Amino acid sequence: MATSPRRTTPYIELTRAQWSAAGERAPLPLTAAELTALRGLGDVTDLTEVREVHLPLVRLLQLHIEAAAGLRSAVGAFLHGDADPGAAERRAGPFVIAVAGSVAVGKSTISRLLRALLERGPGRPSVALVTTDGFLLPTDELRRRGLLARKGFPESYDRRALTRFVAEVKSGRPEVSAPVYSHLTYDIVPGERLVVRRPDILILEGLNVLQSAPPGRVGLADHFDFSLYVDARPADIRAWYLDRFLRLRATAFRDPRSYFRKYAELPEETALAIAGTTWRTVNEPNLVANIAPTRARATLVLRKGPDHAVRAVRLRHP
Repeated sequence: MATSPRRTTPYIELTRAQWSAAGERAPLPLTAAELTALRGLGDVTDLTEVREVHLPLVRLLQLHIEAAAGLRSAVGAFLHGDADPGAAERRAGPFVIAVAGSVAVGKSTISRLLRALLERGPGRPSVALVTTDGFLLPTDELRRRGLLARKGFPESYDRRALTRFVAEVKSGRPEVSAPVYSHLTYDIVPGERLVVRRPDILILEGLNVLQSAPPGRVGLADHFDFSLYVDARPADIRAWYLDRFLRLRATAFRDPRSYFRKYAELPEETALAIAGTTWRTVNEPNLVANIAPTRARATLVLRKGPDHAVRAVRLRHP
């Protein structure tokens, strides 16, 4: 009887228990109060999740960072001899980590946790965290191009400016600045810039950071040293999105300056129906067409269950 060919995959599949066991046991460098400050609205990440999921991830990242430094030194010695073995390190830019995934999947919490944990690791490296929201086109420009209803889609970003920003940081420039986005006004803040000053590590978080470049061109992902995709079932993400919307409606949306103030004044049922429509017509299509297809480019995939907890991990083979 003929047997079907064995399926091959570039990933190692791990359960949460296997992933947790793979990481070295280390003291937890966060308190419950510090974790609460790092969590996004509605996120339920607890100290057990940090210990079993994020600490092993940070240890893996540290191994990648150490290996990258060793390779730079070896290549520097190959090209320039051993006259100054530290020259390659001094010229090097930061180790760049990309964090991708859908709206409401928990990217921001994971990114903030990684920054906090890496900063407290060996050598106390400086870590900069930048979100791609700052590279969204201004609202007036989106409106002019007919893209306001496609905010968050790849075409709604200034991809050239984003790629240039990461390339300049990666090249080791002393100062590189990025635009600042306000979730309160739902727009770029005029005249305000975020300045990045030669960090040891750069974390770049965003919906579409793993998008590939057109053939023959250098793209954003070409500057990444490690990439992480936060994954979950679309139905679960939709539930988290609606729950977050209700929480925002009761808090941030009540600010008179909020772009979404009108939703705080509507009956809850009406506001929730509008949020459901936004998910169905904007966020879900973007997830299906643009974001989820980039999952296969990630170095590591964290798969969440309905309770927001990581259930499984997929790690690309070295």
